[in-house]
Amino acid sequence: MTASASSRSAIPVATLGTPRIGPRRELKAALESHWAGKTSEAELLAAAGALRAQNWARQKARGITVIPSNDFSLYDQVLDTSVMVGAIPEAYGWTGGKVPLATYFAMARGSGGAAAGACGHVHHAGTGAPAQEMTKWFDTNYHYMVPELAPGQRFELASLKAVEEYREAKALGFETRPVLLGPVTFLKLAKSKAADFDPLSLLGNLLPVYTDMLRRLVANGAEWVQVDEPCLVLDLDETARDALRRAYGAFARALPNLKIMLATYFSALDDNLDTALSLPVAGLHLDLARAPEQLETVAARAPKGLVLSLGVIDGRNIWRADLPALAERLKDVVARRGTDHVQIAPSCSLLHVPIDLDQETGLDPELKSWLSFSLQKMDELRVLAAALSGAGDTVKVALEASAAAAAARRTSPKVHNAAVAARIAMVTDEMARRKNPFAARAELQRRRFGLPAFPTTTIGSFPQTEEVRKARAAHAKGTLSDGAYTTFLREETARAVRWQEEIGLDVLVHGEFERNDMVQYFGEQLSGFAFTKHGWVQSYGSRYVRPPVLFGDVSRPAPMTVAWWRYAQSLTQKPVKGMLTGPVTILNWSFVRDDIPRAAACRQIALAIRDEVEDLERAGAAMIQIDEAALREGLPLRRGQWGEYLAWAVECFRLCASGVADETQVHTHMCYSEFNDIIDAIAAMDADVISIETSRSKMELLDAFKTYKYPNEIGPGVYDIHSPRVPSVAEMTELLALARRRLDDAQIWINLDCGLKTRRWEEVRPALANMVAAAQALRAAG
Repeated sequence: MTASASSRSAIPVATLGTPRIGPRRELKAALESHWAGKTSEAELLAAAGALRAQNWARQKARGITVIPSNDFSLYDQVLDTSVMVGAIPEAYGWTGGKVPLATYFAMARGSGGAAAGACGHVHHAGTGAPAQEMTKWFDTNYHYMVPELAPGQRFELASLKAVEEYREAKALGFETRPVLLGPVTFLKLAKSKAADFDPLSLLGNLLPVYTDMLRRLVANGAEWVQVDEPCLVLDLDETARDALRRAYGAFARALPNLKIMLATYFSALDDNLDTALSLPVAGLHLDLARAPEQLETVAARAPKGLVLSLGVIDGRNIWRADLPALAERLKDVVARRGTDHVQIAPSCSLLHVPIDLDQETGLDPELKSWLSFSLQKMDELRVLAAALSGAGDTVKVALEASAAAAAARRTSPKVHNAAVAARIAMVTDEMARRKNPFAARAELQRRRFGLPAFPTTTIGSFPQTEEVRKARAAHAKGTLSDGAYTTFLREETARAVRWQEEIGLDVLVHGEFERNDMVQYFGEQLSGFAFTKHGWVQSYGSRYVRPPVLFGDVSRPAPMTVAWWRYAQSLTQKPVKGMLTGPVTILNWSFVRDDIPRAAACRQIALAIRDEVEDLERAGAAMIQIDEAALREGLPLRRGQWGEYLAWAVECFRLCASGVADETQVHTHMCYSEFNDIIDAIAAMDADVISIETSRSKMELLDAFKTYKYPNEIGPGVYDIHSPRVPSVAEMTELLALARRRLDDAQIWINLDCGLKTRRWEEVRPALANMVAAAQALRAAG
């Protein structure tokens, strides 16, 4: 749907940012071709320029009147900011001037032997420099490259990307609002190797570079600049608030005619509202999808001249908005402030949603009518702004269609399942508790398994080789029959089981060759989930994911993993773990329904996983691993809200894990995390064995477990699977010695950091053989 002149709104309509990847993942293809040496830098930059031009044109055609520039990135917007201000660690060999693209990619991916890992980290082996650390962008599933700063850090304007892309858009006929990551948020996101060093102390050094960039944007014609300061939704101390006042005061003094749209998102301003309203900016963006309750307070207290950007269309989820309801909610604010002091926008950049729903020709039509991707959200923004501007009949049809879709979704039997509701109502507290405490269970389990000291195992997946991927693709296309595909997978599984026995692992896994993704595999077998073909969103760099769509009540129609576990166990006398993904991780890595609380949706998933756990036990599985890789990343941004989240997250894990006998051993795995803040919650999960990533921290992450006196068993990782290097027996033995200083020997399992799906067998075979040898040496030493 394109915008006619008559439907264009008097209220400005903004997007804040759009997906960069291209409707057919063109950016991924261009990047990976360049990284493989198949295309030149010039060809990559040309492809990027074409994507930007298409993005701007699509927005203009959709009726967007405030089009962003500099929201495009070849890898990550935070990395772009590090390069812009010359925050480039010495390891990358930059000596000043314009930063080469090779340096940029070295910061993102490492140089001289970098390799991407399964959990979103990139590490390095051999000569060269490692990639910068990567972590999640606030509470999203997007990753950013963490800036690395040092005491006395000097900054300089080392990239004019923001100016160049503004000029590029203008040359194509698009007037844009350039986007910059704010200086305070940039420093708050940064880290330093120096102890007790606060990067905010560098603000005075950083501000001249930002001022220079803003001055150049103004000189090239920019009237407005969007400056993103999402740190304003965090718990801030007075030092941080003072930094914000200093920064924006400096910009106002240097550039009194520049209009800054200060963008906040992902939560409410709350106790930072006074600070935000005191800043000398022309506009303030509010996330009214995540925090609708802040609208009236902000609207009542905002200075009359301040433009309020109302982020009412959800930029992080894919549900179609109820536009008449939104118009009714916003009409009084618009009337009070006037259409010239209001903008309509998504809650945040549309980076976090897929591009175009029209590509999804295979979706159920009714479900599709409830969804809205990036381009459709632009239509919604335009219609809403037109309705609030008094456009009347020109948008009546669109408003009626929106209301009809919302009503249909509320009452659809595809969403609501009475049997699921009845089962939820029958849940009791006892269902979320094991029959006896860990100490009693542990004794029964030790007698049952008879494992040696320091038992060895892996996390679950083995390498998904090119042959595995080709077979899966051929089966999906119909060129490989069900029977032939099953035979292939059985052969892969049998080889993996035999090899594990040969090297002497104590507890085996089946390898997960049949699984495409640790969430998608389960979602495809549960009711209440749907999957797109083209619903890609960026995770980091050229890695994109297609999150499942959790649209309705969840149940498990049939066993999901039992047959593969039973086959693998039939090949060996050693225990084979049943492997499941936990309810919190499935929830956090999906597009989640917005018509019920997240806790309620998670509880439904937990009951479905509970059914699978109990079926595995009935089939004979003595060890069952339920991975909760995403438990910590689901923490709310404000610490005061952590307790509520952790209470239901832990309850859901326990609900799915607690229906088994004491003799059945429940494992869980959690990806690299700082555990100190949530150690109480981890203990409350009451898993018999938890495996965690500790090799990179040299076992320092175990300090939290030692201080807490964690009673259950722990598998600290001794092999960094994110790196292609093979650790030696001596290296692993050294790590285990560090673990023994923190844990009792009876607690310790020996395993790797994470799954091996993305690694090569050439690396995996010697590394795991070394891990077993390290365990055997430890036992022999007594």
